[in-house]
Amino acid sequence: MGTFFVQNFGCRATQADGAALESMLAAKGMQSSGQRAAADLVVLNSCTVTSSADDDVRQVIRRVRRENPEARILVTGCYAQRAPEELAAMAGVEWVVGNSHKTRIADLVTLAPLAAPYHGNIHVGDIFAERELLTAPVEDASGDRTRPNLKIQDGCNNRCSFCIIPFVRGRSRSLPADRVVEQVKSLSARYREIVLSGINLGRWGREPGGAMRLAGLVRRLLEETGVERLRLSSVEPMDFSDELLELMASSPRIAKHVHAPLQSGSDRILRQMHRKYRPRHYADRVEKARALMPLAAIGADAMVGFPGETETDFDQTRSFIESLPFTYLHVFTYSERPGTPAAMALGPVPMAVRRERNQVLRELAAAKNRAFRESMVGRTLSAVTLHECGHALTDNYLKVQLAAPREANRIVELQIRGTTADGLSESAD
Repeated sequence: MGTFFVQNFGCRATQADGAALESMLAAKGMQSSGQRAAADLVVLNSCTVTSSADDDVRQVIRRVRRENPEARILVTGCYAQRAPEELAAMAGVEWVVGNSHKTRIADLVTLAPLAAPYHGNIHVGDIFAERELLTAPVEDASGDRTRPNLKIQDGCNNRCSFCIIPFVRGRSRSLPADRVVEQVKSLSARYREIVLSGINLGRWGREPGGAMRLAGLVRRLLEETGVERLRLSSVEPMDFSDELLELMASSPRIAKHVHAPLQSGSDRILRQMHRKYRPRHYADRVEKARALMPLAAIGADAMVGFPGETETDFDQTRSFIESLPFTYLHVFTYSERPGTPAAMALGPVPMAVRRERNQVLRELAAAKNRAFRESMVGRTLSAVTLHECGHALTDNYLKVQLAAPREANRIVELQIRGTTADGLSESAD
């Protein structure tokens, strides 16, 4: 096998895993293929957060078989960890490698005999015994190649009743602070903005014996590296400590962007989900963030259709979201995940009702986002120019259509003229 192609599904953490896999395969002498249809080895780095994520992976396996029948297919990632036999049974899948064995993939494929491959070779072990953290900077974050994503934490110790991720990612573990500093130093020589991410980013440094928390790490990065802008990806609401929010507000080198998963505005449903906060706690963090950073982007994940969610529960969620200064939402429809407590709960919400509730929240989110964008007209905002020609991303997470093309990967000050269908436009003056 001389060439490989890695396709990633799902979250930023999976993208970071995929970047690390590419580096390891290249170190073994293999070359990256620009096209899946031309690769000797196709690695599918899977997601399993919803049933549709599983469907996507299976569809791509079948597509690879059609477009490149000689390719050897390896499926890894979260779906591979959760249901390896299911994937191994699919025609053309030669290896299924769970997250527990992901670091061994380069050896598995380069040491394998070229003749008579064994179909459905499964390599999956106890993910909770895993202590390594597979990561490499993703220098193609969001497709713009100007905002690398650096995964500094993996795994999760929470046990939300709807979530399969702890069982496919394992316990929370952190990239050591010195390695984070080293990576950011290297990246900041080439990029203006760096995104810090993780499966449960706010738990960085919380392992037994850990002396530093996320706020301390961010402060160290500001002191010891030349990074012009740091952006934090999703952080659980109660991990947005006063210290972290105050640091974000005080430094012009930290993007004014808070993303805190909500899931539900119903106290009863949050308890059923085994979330570790109540609506009043969540509201306190969001209101604190808005008071400290009046122009910040404030986003959330919201879930509709959790088992037993009544019209009253949903109305509480809608009203709660309406009452808070969100600037965008990621709205998810609940999807049963085998092996989770919620999947066995009574009172499933009909799919048609789930879709209706999803649409209601999407419309509410769109209205809030539109109002936020309109409030930016006439202001001057700091932004990083993107690889996508003629566009930039503001520090408060709004896409700007530039009045004229500018060099990518630069921090610029933009005078905002108006709004577009989904962003802002720069004044030509």
